Amino acid sequence: MDTIPAVVAEAARRFGRAEAMVDGPVRMTWHELHEQVRATAGLFAANGVRPGDRVAICAPNTHHWVLAALGAFTAGATLVPVNTRFTAAETAEILARTGAKALVVAGNFLGRDRLRELRDDGHPIPDFVMTVEPDQPWRPLDHRAPDVDVSPDDVSDILFTSGTTGRSKGAMSAHRQALGVARAWAELGCVTEDDRYLVINPFFHSFGYKAGILVCLLTGATIVPQAAFDVTHAARLIMDERITVLPGSPTIHQTLLDLPGADLSSLRLAVTGAAVVPVPLVERMQHEVGTVLTAYGLTEAVVATMCSPGDDAVTVANTCGRPTAGFELRIGDQDEILLRGPNVMLGYLDDPTATDKAIDADGWLHTGDIGRVDDRGYLTITDRLKDMYISGGFNVYPAEVEQALARLPGVRESAVVGVPDERLGEVGKAFVVAGGLSTDDVIAHCGSLLANYKVPKQVEFTDALPRNASGKVLKRLLRP
Repeated sequence: MDTIPAVVAEAARRFGRAEAMVDGPVRMTWHELHEQVRATAGLFAANGVRPGDRVAICAPNTHHWVLAALGAFTAGATLVPVNTRFTAAETAEILARTGAKALVVAGNFLGRDRLRELRDDGHPIPDFVMTVEPDQPWRPLDHRAPDVDVSPDDVSDILFTSGTTGRSKGAMSAHRQALGVARAWAELGCVTEDDRYLVINPFFHSFGYKAGILVCLLTGATIVPQAAFDVTHAARLIMDERITVLPGSPTIHQTLLDLPGADLSSLRLAVTGAAVVPVPLVERMQHEVGTVLTAYGLTEAVVATMCSPGDDAVTVANTCGRPTAGFELRIGDQDEILLRGPNVMLGYLDDPTATDKAIDADGWLHTGDIGRVDDRGYLTITDRLKDMYISGGFNVYPAEVEQALARLPGVRESAVVGVPDERLGEVGKAFVVAGGLSTDDVIAHCGSLLANYKVPKQVEFTDALPRNASGKVLKRLLRP
């Protein structure tokens, strides 16, 4: 069972009439999900999608995303998730670079019509566009699924990372790899068909897609998506749907625990990460939820290490656990974390140079993160070789923000660093050498070009940036 279409079919056979997905008024069994996935595959095929084509999805966490993604796989296509926070220009770049044959896009969501934005800006649109309304039930027409052979080594998805040089990179994974990391995650979380999984992490991110949808397919756990995090709605879902599994950032867990009157008694597993996790928060979560796990991963490897059930609060808060999913881990030069194993990405889309730089001749993936391993084999992240910081669970690469700033008339140079933020973990601070500009000018300009989590929240104007003898900006002197 090393292809996603095969796992969908097997889930229908194993779990049949059990509830597969709950999304507002939409409820479907595993049999029904399988039927609708096949109908969606037929819809794609009827509109020209062939094996190996790319299908992009730009939509929030709803049943539409699940059916579209699984339908694309069943049609033999490669999935290209698109961040719903992207601007039209950012989305258009992804569509162009992947040569997407089809686009599934949400209608009005959070006050934006993304398809209209693409058209208004004059960007090319894929041949087949399917618009879905997040708040309306969707059932694909009765199309016949194509007879397609999908191999475990076929590319299942291309997930784009923000580029450290200002250009994003598309990490390609095979079906066997996507399922391999999901299977390991499910095993460590002891996820079964008795679980009900609230997926708040975005489906366009590997955490929501691979550690969410695929985990449920493998185990029979019920998928309960939430389109946009709202603490009151999430608490109501947890109580009404008797949610048992809830991954999310520390902020999400803290907010739920602090909500007066919230009934979280059904929860048994919380998984967190992507930011510093305070020991007192883990202790409280263990007391009120039960099992709490943290993990370490990146788009190129998804889930590489993970804690185990029974680990104490200090271990969960201060480490990322031990290697999982067949990964080997070692600490290389400059204490860089290196990973090797069957689930390291296949490579970057159309970028052999970047691939060779990331994965050395011996198969080790150079993560750019700095860490140490204790005598139990548990990994602790201590710093980053790269300048990347994490804001609200999303990776932000300063070079991309600095390139956007360079397009603002009046900016001579800039440097962006991550600074601590109580709510989001870190936010961007831009040090700008410019004349005649205000903080509002800088933030508005970035907001027109970048997703909101990439936009600096603080701006400091300066006469010059600190540099070393070779002229390199010394960002360590800019950080608090």
